[in-house]
Amino acid sequence: MDNAVALPQNLPPALAAQPASGGLVQRIQALPTPRKLLLAAGLAGLVAVVVALSLWSVKPDYKVLYANLSDKDGGAIIAQLSQMNVPYRHADGGAAILVPADRVHDVRLRLASAGLPKGSTVGFELMDNARFGITQFQERLTFQRGLEGELTRSIEALAAVSSARVHLALPNQNGFFREQQKPSASVLVHLHPGRSLDHAQIAGIVHLVSSSVPELSPKAVSVVDQNGNLLTESPDSKTQGLDANQLQYVAQIESTLTRRITDILEPVVGRDNLRAQVTAEVDFSQSESTSEQFRPNQGGEPAAVRSMQHLESTQTDAGTPTGVPGAVTNQPPVPAQAPINGPAQALQAANGTGTGNAQVRREAVTNYEVDKTVRVTRNATGTIKRLSAAVVVNHRTSTDARGRTTQAPLSEEELQKLTTLVRESIGFSAERGDSVQVINAPFQVSKPEEPVEPPLWQRPEILDLLRQIAVPAALSVVALALVLGVVRPALKAAMAPPPAPAKVDAIVDEPEALPALIGPEQAAEMPLLSASHNHNKLEAARQLARENPAAVANIVRSWVTKEAAA
Repeated sequence: MDNAVALPQNLPPALAAQPASGGLVQRIQALPTPRKLLLAAGLAGLVAVVVALSLWSVKPDYKVLYANLSDKDGGAIIAQLSQMNVPYRHADGGAAILVPADRVHDVRLRLASAGLPKGSTVGFELMDNARFGITQFQERLTFQRGLEGELTRSIEALAAVSSARVHLALPNQNGFFREQQKPSASVLVHLHPGRSLDHAQIAGIVHLVSSSVPELSPKAVSVVDQNGNLLTESPDSKTQGLDANQLQYVAQIESTLTRRITDILEPVVGRDNLRAQVTAEVDFSQSESTSEQFRPNQGGEPAAVRSMQHLESTQTDAGTPTGVPGAVTNQPPVPAQAPINGPAQALQAANGTGTGNAQVRREAVTNYEVDKTVRVTRNATGTIKRLSAAVVVNHRTSTDARGRTTQAPLSEEELQKLTTLVRESIGFSAERGDSVQVINAPFQVSKPEEPVEPPLWQRPEILDLLRQIAVPAALSVVALALVLGVVRPALKAAMAPPPAPAKVDAIVDEPEALPALIGPEQAAEMPLLSASHNHNKLEAARQLARENPAAVANIVRSWVTKEAAA
C-alpha cells in the first residue's frame, strides 16, 4: 500500500499492535511462530514435571518376598531379581527382601523354577515324595537326609546358633556280623556374632543328637563351630591343657579376689584411685591313693575270737592176748573215761587187759580278729596352688584454700596397712608361696575424649531426608524456571493491550515524544523517524490509523514478525 507509513522494523513489543478484540486463544494464535513453539515447549515441560511429581509421590506397596536368608542366598536372589527387572528393597538390616505386593507370588514361582533359595533345610517331608520302585539304598539315604534336616532345624532353634549342619554316619547293620559298627555324628554350628555356647548347651546338643539316633553314644558326637574349634571334649583333651570350663573357673577365682581387694580398699584410698590384679595358679590334677594298716592286739585289752578249731585223734596198737583162753579174754574193751579237759589219761588196752600201746593226739586252733584300717584318699580338683596379687594405689590428692590441687605419696606405714588388708582379703598363705605387692605411684589423668558429632550434612537422618526431597525439589525448580522463563513471557505478550492510535500519530508527528511513550531505554535503541517523509504519506497514515487502527496494528505486527524471523 502506497499510503502506508514506513515505521521502523525494530519497533518494541509495547507498540506491537494487537487485535482490537478476541479472546486469549485468538491472541495466542496471533503470536509469532517462534514464540508459539517456545510456549508449547514450556507447557509440555510443565506437564512432564507434574507427571513426574505424581509418580514420585505415589509409592507402590512392598511386601516381604523372603526373610532370614543367608548372605549367599540373598546375593543370588538379588542378582536374579536384577535380571528379571523386578524392583526390590531391603528391610531389617538386609535380613528380608521386599518386592511390590502385586508381584510377590509371581516372583516366588519364578525364583523357585530357578532353584532359589538353595539354603532351605528339608526334613522328613522327603519321605512324602517317595517314588515307586525306589531301592533300599535310596530309601535309607532319603531317611538319613530327612533325619539330618530335622536335627538341623532343632539345633537352629537355639538363640546363639545362626545356622547348623548335621552329618550322620549310619553303618549298614548286618545280622551276619558278630561285631556291628556303631553310628557316629558330626555337628557344625555357625554362631551369631558375639555369641557363644556354654558347656551345658554343648552337652544339650550332644544329648539331642545321640538320643535321636539308635545306639549312638554321646562320645561319638563331635560339635565344631564356624572357626573350626572343637567344642566337645575329646578323649585326649585332658593331656592338651585346660579346657574352657577350667579356664572359666580360674577367671572366676581371679575376678572374685580382685573384687574383694577393690571393695576393701576403695573406701580408704577413694574411687578410681586403685588398680588391682590377681593371678591364681590352680591345680586340676586328679589323684587317688589307697592304704591298709594292721594293728595287732596288744596290751590287756581282750581279743575278739574269730574262729576256734579242736582236733583229737587216738591210735592204739592191739596187744598179744595172754592168759587162759576163755570168756574173759573174749570180752570187748571197756570205754574210755578220760575227761574232756585235762591231762590225758592212759587208755585201756583193746583187750581190756591193759597190755596194748595207745597213742593220743590233740590239736586246738584259735583265730583272733586283727584290726585293719583301709583309707582311700582322692585329691580335690581345682585347688589353689599359689596366688599373686599386684595393687597400684594413686598418690593422695589434696586441695588448699586457694583451690590448688597437689599430690603427695603415701607413707611406708600406710602402704604396710594396705598390704595387710590385701593379704587378709585374698586369704594369704606363706606356706603356699603367695605373694602380694602394693606400690604407690601417680596416675596419669587423661581427659575423656568428647564424642565428635558429625556435621549436619553428614548425619544419616539428614542424608536420608535430602535423598527424599532432592527429586521433588529439582522438579519444582525446573517447573518454576519453565513458568518464569517461557510460559509467563509468552502469555504476557499475548495479553498485552493494543497501542492507541493517538500514540502512533504522536510518534509520526512528534518523534521527540517517543521516550515519554515507550521509555528512554527503548527510545534510545529505536532510530528516529526521518522528517523528510512525504507529507502526503504521513497524512494518509494518520487517516488510516484513525479510521482503521486494526489494519495499522497488523502492518506493525508483520514488520515485527519479519524482524524476528530474520
